Amino acid sequence: MIDKLEFFIALAREEHFGRAAELCGVTQPTLSAGIKQLEGQLGVMLVLRGSRFQGLTPEGKQVLVWARRIVGDSRTMREEMRAARHGLSGRIRIAAVPTALAMVARLTTPFREKHPGVTFSVLSRTSIEVLTLLGNFDIDAGITYLDNEPLGRVTSVPLYDERYQLITATGNTYSDRDKVTWAELSQLPLCLLTPDMQNRRIIDQHLAEAGVQVRPTLESNSMIVLFSHIRTGKWSSIMPLNLAETFGFSEPIRAIPIVEPDASHTVGLVATPREPHTPLVSALLDEAMALADDFRAQH
Repeated sequence: MIDKLEFFIALAREEHFGRAAELCGVTQPTLSAGIKQLEGQLGVMLVLRGSRFQGLTPEGKQVLVWARRIVGDSRTMREEMRAARHGLSGRIRIAAVPTALAMVARLTTPFREKHPGVTFSVLSRTSIEVLTLLGNFDIDAGITYLDNEPLGRVTSVPLYDERYQLITATGNTYSDRDKVTWAELSQLPLCLLTPDMQNRRIIDQHLAEAGVQVRPTLESNSMIVLFSHIRTGKWSSIMPLNLAETFGFSEPIRAIPIVEPDASHTVGLVATPREPHTPLVSALLDEAMALADDFRAQH
């Protein structure tokens, strides 16, 4: 039953019998037969079929919710038994919004020192993608904004508050200032994240509240692209203070606090709201709480 449910989850995710079979490491006829057997056991049609996958039936959508829950519980049980025999081991899959990527090492490094049998996969994703991956059990945890857009049902650990700075080169407009207002930023050639990133939507929101609108001269979903343009001295950007500190900007690049308002947004770790959590996720949540204490002590 667990194998058949995993086949079904893979098909719902891939929306293609061949790709789902490849993901599960079986042939397409094996996957199709497994799903038909599942339909027979449950007494309902789960999949709309034609010459290709056409979607899930209403019953299939209901079963998908249960399938994810049952398969998740099965994985939790297996992890607990493995941890009981061999200690904590396995792979933790994390997805983080781009502005939080620089601090992930502060979570993973002390965790692995305590649990050397654990490996990590860290992906850069938008906040919406983080929640989608979490809901589909494609990641174990996410790092995203907690207080700006709806999260749905998640377990969360607040880590730090993100505050914003103008990053610009010496000699540029406002580079000699101790602070700058959101309204004044409309005069600058800015490079910013793309609008699908929540950080960008937060920045646009505060600019709009200040009565101004900016048209960035460059947009990217990569922080490396933004950093490289700032380094030329010809571009400015708006970045979280902690990210600027981690990247280690120094002369001739300046980080200037943005005020009116002195805005802040909370970033934290999120996981599925299940009890019990897998041993890996439970240990990661504990590590996140310890890191949150470190952040509070520093600020």
